[in-house]
Amino acid sequence: MDDGPRGWARPLYERALDAAGVVPGTTLLELGCGSGEFARAAVERGARVTGIDSDRSAVSVAAAAVPGAEFRLGDAHDPPPGPFDVVAAVQLLSHVTNPVLVLRRAASVGATVVVTVWGRDEECDVRAFGEALARWLPPRRAAGGPPPLTDPDRLRKLVALAGLQVAALRELACPFDYADADELVAPVLGSGIGRRAAAAAGPEAVRRALLDRLAAHRLADGGYRLENLFRIYTVTA
Repeated sequence: MDDGPRGWARPLYERALDAAGVVPGTTLLELGCGSGEFARAAVERGARVTGIDSDRSAVSVAAAAVPGAEFRLGDAHDPPPGPFDVVAAVQLLSHVTNPVLVLRRAASVGATVVVTVWGRDEECDVRAFGEALARWLPPRRAAGGPPPLTDPDRLRKLVALAGLQVAALRELACPFDYADADELVAPVLGSGIGRRAAAAAGPEAVRRALLDRLAAHRLADGGYRLENLFRIYTVTA
C-alpha cells in the first residue's frame, strides 16, 4: 500500500506510544527505524531511544534528524541486547523475512512490544491505488496462501507462535488528505508500482486511471480524502 502523505503518521505514532506507556525515561528500541520520524515522537516524550535499520542511508538520515536518539545499522531479526522497556515495530512486520522470529527476539530484549499494521484491504481506501494500476502490474499474491498480516487472526497466530500474547489491540482511523489532483498523483508516480505502470503505459495514462478510480473521494474544494484503518498491538510474554 502507498504510505500516503506524511501528515497521517503522527496520530499513529502517538497512539503507539500511548499503547506502550512511553513516558519520560522510558528506554525504547525501534526496529526498522527508517529516517527517524517515530523515534522523534518518542524523544519528544522524553524517552531514551535506540533505533536500528538495515539501510545505512536511513540510519544516517535518522541520526542527523534526531540528535537526541542513538541509531545503529542492524537487523530486526537480531536486535541489540538491551534490556529495553519497549520495543517498537512500526509498519515493519510485513517487510521482514521471519516475523515470528522478530517478535520473539523483540520480546527477549524488551518488556513490552508494540506493533502497528495496516487494516485489511477493504478497511483502507489506499487500496484504490493498486486497483487503478492493476492492469499494468504483476498479479497479486496467489489465492490459497496464508492471509496477510493485516488480518488480525493471522497476526494473533504469529504472536502465539512466538510464545507471546496480545495484551491489547487498538484501532485507529487515519484519513489521508491531498490538496489537489497533483498532490494525489505525484507520490504514486514516484512509488514502485507507479514507476512500473508508467513504464508500461506512460505517466498520463497512469494519472487518468488514478483520477478515474478515485473520483468518488474527491472533495468539493478539489482535494481528496482517503479513509484508512491501522491496528496497534501491545504484545507481552
